[in-house]
Amino acid sequence: MERRELHLGLNVLSDGMHPAAWRAPYTDPVGFMKPSQWQQLVQVAERGTLDAIFLADNLHLAIDDNGKIDQPPLALDPIVLLSTLASQTSHVGLVATVSTSFEEPYNVARRIASLDHLSGGRAAWNIVTTAEHRASANYGARPQPPREERYARADEFVEVVRALWDSWDDDAMVADQGSGVFTAPRRIRAIDHHGAYFKVAGPLNLPRSPQGQPVLFQAGGSEGGLELAARHADAVFTSQATLPDALAYARDLRERTSRHGRPADAVRIMPGLSFILGGTETEARRRAFELNELAGDRRLAIFAWQLGVDVHELAWDRELPPWLFDKSQLSRNSQGARDIVLNLARRERLTVRQLLDRIQSWHRLVIGDPEQLAATIAEWFEAGAVDGFNLMPDVEPSGIEAFVDHVIPILRRRGIFRREYKGATLRDHLGLARPSAVFPSGISLPSPPTRLEVEAYSLAR
Repeated sequence: MERRELHLGLNVLSDGMHPAAWRAPYTDPVGFMKPSQWQQLVQVAERGTLDAIFLADNLHLAIDDNGKIDQPPLALDPIVLLSTLASQTSHVGLVATVSTSFEEPYNVARRIASLDHLSGGRAAWNIVTTAEHRASANYGARPQPPREERYARADEFVEVVRALWDSWDDDAMVADQGSGVFTAPRRIRAIDHHGAYFKVAGPLNLPRSPQGQPVLFQAGGSEGGLELAARHADAVFTSQATLPDALAYARDLRERTSRHGRPADAVRIMPGLSFILGGTETEARRRAFELNELAGDRRLAIFAWQLGVDVHELAWDRELPPWLFDKSQLSRNSQGARDIVLNLARRERLTVRQLLDRIQSWHRLVIGDPEQLAATIAEWFEAGAVDGFNLMPDVEPSGIEAFVDHVIPILRRRGIFRREYKGATLRDHLGLARPSAVFPSGISLPSPPTRLEVEAYSLAR
């Protein structure tokens, strides 16, 4: 039996994951706007043979009551940025977050397929829904539907995108200059989708992409998100704080995936992993302390916003308010991630300060030296709780450089991470098969080509 291989992606948020990253003396506060910093990041990721670079997105600008912002925004469009970075690398995958809440399936199918063609088969779409009212105000100011309806719309959205990606057969494009035949007969078809949320004729105006279909990521751990992942996703970007929670999540997702008629291990589980790395644990904790001092109470304010409470409801050295654990209290943000944090706080009776030493932006936080970070990665991987991680360094680019230079060699010595790429596409890196073109149920395929069409096509060939 072939040994499992760890998967690692790089998740980049402007200047780093820590709220004070942009203020660190060893970073450029406006580096997120400079092509040179992004080129450096993606080239370091490829030097470390990481699977992919993963870009989140935000559809509004968060301005405080004083009319200012406290950290660099997620400003650049992920697909535009990744299209630029595609030419700077030859192997690393390119994962773009695009929300289904304010887009149309045809546009997303076309843009992601374009990125897959231009990168030689390295594109992926991270599927999210958006509940933030400030984002809605930028897209018609329509009231946001309930969570269940958002996910129902997203499910249909993904079905339409996948049908569009399959609207060309693999052998549809002939491009024979001598005969003048550009496409084979009956190898391109409309999808004629008529659903509850979308009406899309198709076909897509691009041939089938190098990966057959670009890779599908899904982010989120709510009931709707889990079902969406089990039905469609190739990989999930989730939040996990403890190994028991991660194991329970993996069992749940794999059972759901099986119920949808897919292999239980069809979905690569890659939670976020925040880290603050030093040459020794003492150095790492000093770096964490210095960053926390720069951030001040902003860490508390961000945590309150994520939980959906007023910052005055929280105190650094007290446990969370009991009413927060009421299951009827729904988060305006990620419900699944919120539940992970609340479970940890309740189980271990942690204060807010202690919680924020264990998690960062919903994700597990490790502060330590390279051996400690490698050991914790290996523990979760070898327990079967994860297939890998999306790495979320504290400060960029120094955080990922230190990881590639000092942690990757340890993971390789342990025999769980690649020393070189074994393929060229993101599906190759993730160990995913290239899917055949199959129309979803309910869409009629055209009748077979006539004898005259077959003869004409044969003569043209």
